[in-house]
Amino acid sequence: MNARATEGRGLDADESMAEFRELVASAGGLVAAEVMQHRSRPDPATLIGAGKVEEIAGVAASNEADLVLFDHDLTPTQLRNLEAALPCRVLDRTQLILDIFARHARTREGQLQVELAQLEYMLPRLAGRGKSMSQLGGGIGTRGPGETQLETDRRQIQRRLDHLKLEIEGVRRVRHQQRQRRESVPVPTVALVGYTNAGKSTLFNQLTGAQVLQSSRMFATLDPKLRAIELPSRRKVLISDTVGFIRNLPHTLVTSFRATLEEVGQAEVLLHVRDASSTYGDEQKAQVEKVLGELEALGKPRIEVLNKIDLLSETDRRTLAARSAGREIPVSARTGEGMDVLLKAIDLALHSDPVIEAELRVPQQEGAALAAIEAGMVVHRREYEGNLVRLAVSGPASLIGRMRKFRIRDPLPRNSHS
Repeated sequence: MNARATEGRGLDADESMAEFRELVASAGGLVAAEVMQHRSRPDPATLIGAGKVEEIAGVAASNEADLVLFDHDLTPTQLRNLEAALPCRVLDRTQLILDIFARHARTREGQLQVELAQLEYMLPRLAGRGKSMSQLGGGIGTRGPGETQLETDRRQIQRRLDHLKLEIEGVRRVRHQQRQRRESVPVPTVALVGYTNAGKSTLFNQLTGAQVLQSSRMFATLDPKLRAIELPSRRKVLISDTVGFIRNLPHTLVTSFRATLEEVGQAEVLLHVRDASSTYGDEQKAQVEKVLGELEALGKPRIEVLNKIDLLSETDRRTLAARSAGREIPVSARTGEGMDVLLKAIDLALHSDPVIEAELRVPQQEGAALAAIEAGMVVHRREYEGNLVRLAVSGPASLIGRMRKFRIRDPLPRNSHS
């Protein structure tokens, strides 16, 4: 069952409850009942007050619920008091999100980071957890380090935390070495960011032809994915898919997943993928920007991508097109609509290895050079002069630089003709 104490900001109560319902479904839970409360301030002992605790105890008992979930973070004291008063286990919002992360972590790195975040969150909440500790087995809140791990004393858990941090530091070193190797070849990175379930993985697949997991469940993408694509200018870029953000994303997760989110910090351009069909898109945008601020990535060039336009009516689509007026790019990652416009926008936003124009005169026997030009540049004009091929081209400055001996004139920045 869900129990929610509303905080009176951001989403309204119904929207917030709908989102919490999605979180529960993503964790594999079935909602038996919902209880909502409006309070001017939280009760320090139980968050919701003694009367509401009695009501929830009755609802939980009558529905034979085995778990009460709060759409709010609970202090260690509140958690202990609620578990003592209610007939079943209690989890708060952060524990629920951590559980979903544990479901979706596939790589060793992701699993380490989830376990670290779970243990750090649970350490101050261990005292008096008899009810949780006694109910071993599957279900929400039992993934990751496992209940038996949490029964051990604090010193053992602290040792495990120290070990996890060392392992994650090793992962970061390997990732840093991989990035250094990538940076030796100038291929810029474009990172997808956005609210959870905005369609980032579907867009990633549409752009790259990859087959990463697409799911309507929240946080389906946890482990970072990286693929190379070619832009209309023939430049290569790496596209990075990242974990979705959500309102009140637990700070412990932002910290623990900093290695996973490093691609955001290293990216030259961010694609902020937004759900155009969402009724609370502005709130979601604000939450994403809040996390980007924590990652010190707010100053990066950002392209606003309005996804899921295939779910809009024709009237709504016209309104959206008029409102965005080139500042936002409407797309459907599912159908592929708008991908050409998006790729051109990425091309324009990139500053490293800029696209320039040049005229080249290449002997026909220089087969390797001609093949490189065909593969990596856009040929605007081709003329034959005896055994020479005269070409007007545009392409990455790094590649045109390698053709220096074939240049007729110095290259111009591509926008110099506009």
